[in-house]
Amino acid sequence: MDDAESPGPVSEAEGLPLPDRPRRFLDVLAALDRPLAVGFITTLGVLGALVLGSALGAISTILVYIVLAMFLAVGLDPIVRRLERRRVRRDGAIAIVFGGFALLFLGFLIWVLPPVIAQIAEFIDAIPESIAGIPETEWFAALNTDSQVALVAGLERLGEWISSPSTIAALGGGVLAVGVAFVSGITASFIVVALTLYFLASLSSIKGAFYALAPARSRPRLESLTERITDSVGSALIGSVILAALNAGVVFVLHLVIRLPFPALMAVVAFVVTLIPLFGSVIFLVIGTGVALFTSPLQALIFAIAYLIYIQLESYVVSPRVMNRAVAIPAALVLIGALVGGALMGVIGVLVALPVMASILLIIREVVVPRQDLKV
Repeated sequence: MDDAESPGPVSEAEGLPLPDRPRRFLDVLAALDRPLAVGFITTLGVLGALVLGSALGAISTILVYIVLAMFLAVGLDPIVRRLERRRVRRDGAIAIVFGGFALLFLGFLIWVLPPVIAQIAEFIDAIPESIAGIPETEWFAALNTDSQVALVAGLERLGEWISSPSTIAALGGGVLAVGVAFVSGITASFIVVALTLYFLASLSSIKGAFYALAPARSRPRLESLTERITDSVGSALIGSVILAALNAGVVFVLHLVIRLPFPALMAVVAFVVTLIPLFGSVIFLVIGTGVALFTSPLQALIFAIAYLIYIQLESYVVSPRVMNRAVAIPAALVLIGALVGGALMGVIGVLVALPVMASILLIIREVVVPRQDLKV
């Protein structure tokens, strides 16, 4: 009988062919009889994984640029499509959008950045004076003796820490690191802008190539799901920036009205902090009130009440209108996503965390859950 017609392994008791699973088990046992070959192949696999991990680590910065540019392109695409619906060609719409953002960035460099830098220097210079002047304030005199002694001891330790050579050296190194980061940030900005322009111009063709990877019967649903995800991501990104800009404007106006120092600096801090979804405004409420306490407890109280009122308006009036097309996400998931994104990519990770969580949640709702419902 030929080899092609020969039966599989035969059991001694019944003379019947063994099933495929025991046959594969016997193949595994036969492979274990050659430990040198198995060990060599395993070592090659581990080395390959290490080389791949090292390569990914080397290009991690480039991957961050690509991911950030793609998210920016998806975030700007709704504005471009809105211009296209008004009979503007896509390349013209892209030029209009980037021209508008270029004007905003130029205005930031001319009117916002110089006072912010000046107020940072003023803030650093004012810290020792503010700490030394606390025992002379009215609210300090209203405290009991034990509280005054404890607060004075804490202020003395804080003053010693600030004036110590190690702290000064650390601050100097921090300033140098900030300068280096600023220069590298400018270079990164040019790269991200170039990638964003490319992705935005070719977003339709990128989506088409992605759809072509799926089977023909699944392409309509994949296209529908992808469009919903990109719309949600775009709405979340644009909404986050709009809410952060509104927060910065409110903080700037409040500082001018209440006559608190450092209005431009605190407005920029508010813009960055309130990019954190849901919890950013509460975090800045604590920061802004704490900084205002060094000026006057009454002014700090007025700022806290006024900003708390704005937080309520933002939560119940402004945010639902701005984020109306974004996917609703539970608060716990928002906090987890913000923490993970911040740990991985800093402020950029916090900004990207919300649309990523929205996309994952939408995929679970539209794909995973329906498939599980079919398993009866």
